[in-house]
Amino acid sequence: MLGYAGKVLYVDLTTGKTRTEKLNEETAKKYVGGIGLGMRLWLANSNAGVEALSPENPLVLALGPVSGTMFPTGGNGHAFISKSPATGAVGEAVSHGTFGAELKRAGYDAVIITGKAERPVYLWVDDDSVQMLDASPLWSKSPSETEEAIKEELGDYYVRVAAIGMAGEKLSKLACIINEKTRAAGRTGLGAVMGSKNLKAIVVRGTRDIVPGKPEEFMDLVKEFHERMKGPATQKYRTLGSVENVLINNTLYCMPSRNYSSAHFDDAEKVSGEALNAKYVSKIIACSSCPMRCEHEAVIREGPYKGTMARMEYESLWAMGPYTGVNKLDAIVRAAELCNYYGMDAQSAGVTVGFVMDCFERGILTNKELGEVDARFGNAEALLQLLDLMGKREGFGDVLADGVKAAAAKIGKGSEKLAQHIKGLEVTGYDMRCLKTAALAYAVSFRGADHNRSSAYAVDMKGRVNRLKAEEGRGKIVKDLENTYALLDSFIVCKNARGTFYKEMQDLSRLYGAVTGSDVAPEELAAAAERINTLARLINVREGLSRKDDTLPWKVMNEPIPDDGPVKGAVVTQDELDLLLDDYYGARGWTKNGIPTAEKLKELGMDDLTSIVESKQEA
Repeated sequence: MLGYAGKVLYVDLTTGKTRTEKLNEETAKKYVGGIGLGMRLWLANSNAGVEALSPENPLVLALGPVSGTMFPTGGNGHAFISKSPATGAVGEAVSHGTFGAELKRAGYDAVIITGKAERPVYLWVDDDSVQMLDASPLWSKSPSETEEAIKEELGDYYVRVAAIGMAGEKLSKLACIINEKTRAAGRTGLGAVMGSKNLKAIVVRGTRDIVPGKPEEFMDLVKEFHERMKGPATQKYRTLGSVENVLINNTLYCMPSRNYSSAHFDDAEKVSGEALNAKYVSKIIACSSCPMRCEHEAVIREGPYKGTMARMEYESLWAMGPYTGVNKLDAIVRAAELCNYYGMDAQSAGVTVGFVMDCFERGILTNKELGEVDARFGNAEALLQLLDLMGKREGFGDVLADGVKAAAAKIGKGSEKLAQHIKGLEVTGYDMRCLKTAALAYAVSFRGADHNRSSAYAVDMKGRVNRLKAEEGRGKIVKDLENTYALLDSFIVCKNARGTFYKEMQDLSRLYGAVTGSDVAPEELAAAAERINTLARLINVREGLSRKDDTLPWKVMNEPIPDDGPVKGAVVTQDELDLLLDDYYGARGWTKNGIPTAEKLKELGMDDLTSIVESKQEA
């Protein structure tokens, strides 16, 4: 079967031994690739209850069937999967750029890394040659510095590098894995998993050709989607970028600000995508095989942050700006650059700072405890000081480096009510109090607080439903959206291009057939999508999660939106959440406690995993 490299690389950092195995064709078909394949390989190579930062916790790097091809946005992505140190649940993060394409050309569908090296190393995959090289001189360097040093050491500017920074080395649960210097596999703390293994970087060079199963059909699809991605469905990303969402969300009063103290930011115009592009964006870059060009690089040319450069997205701008009350764009860009330097997830880092500021303003934290940091909402210097402490894990930054859940547990004094997270993962930039379909999607997301597992927020924001009402039917909406997103992340097609798949399952089945040469009906892909989401749930069930973990932050359920406007007083009650959860579990065919049934597993061809749920079924 073409499309797949047909090979999985196993690396044991403890012994230094490597081996390859043939990719099981049935597994590939059932779980497609990317996050689906990666989660299945993680499950098969781990034990229940494994500690996230132990040598026994595998780190899986997985590709999709279109990786390495020239299909627009689909040739360049990769996914990391492990047990998250932040949540204890599925840890999963996708990134794009050129790294994934290079690994596929080296001949691998996945890399499974276990053990812990005696000293810092980087993994050097050069086609069939796999080595562990000394990374001691790279320890404490930023991902960008690491990439430059490795390219110089190997004498090849075109090798591709995914690396951690100081946050990963110091096992911060905010740590991410960065490729191409600014592109992050950003969420769930997987940089700490790399750090726990003394693995500084993964470096790849591949020289193999990737041949689609049906070349003519494949090229027709490439041309067709190239045109689609130059059309209206992707206009936002090609012009202002995702930062366009600042004014949109603010106008709808669904942009959480100052740690959920409000859903509207009075200074939104100052930090808008329009202002960013007019003042600071110097160039827009595309990933390999992408016609959209969505990476907006902002450069600060004057003032106290002169020389700063960072890629800006809505999530990072929101987290460093409105969420902390900061209205200075140059400081926000500098904050994003600091996150890249230390290798921290910008969303979680910004939310953590917002949490600290809320604690400070309520008297839970004092100036003295914070090392004389004046952590008022809106204080740009405090934002930068706290990020610096978190990245180095120095002073009070040591308390904050594991995110808001862990920090609140250490601080106490009622700070738990101010810690905005789900399952241990910090919230993102959509106010769940007034987006009730999104609230359900956040609650059930297998990796914690996350708008990007379903985009259910769009259903609310576009008026397809009453966004202030919890009602039956939302469960099926979330389920269907989750299924589509699971496929996009298993093919590893950029979700910025999701609007170009006009008939999602039909378009994806055409692509799968053209790449692999193995025809698959849309209905079969729909089943695979449900299988992937069920697999994620099974992993979480095995690790001890259930309905009790499908909940929302305290503020979302207890502090109604105070702003005068169309959503004043909006909140999600426990009764509403229970109704939504029952509806979702019913749509999935799971029990009232959110456990997939043996019958559902049999229906999906997952009988081999029934043992996970046998002891979890209600009487």
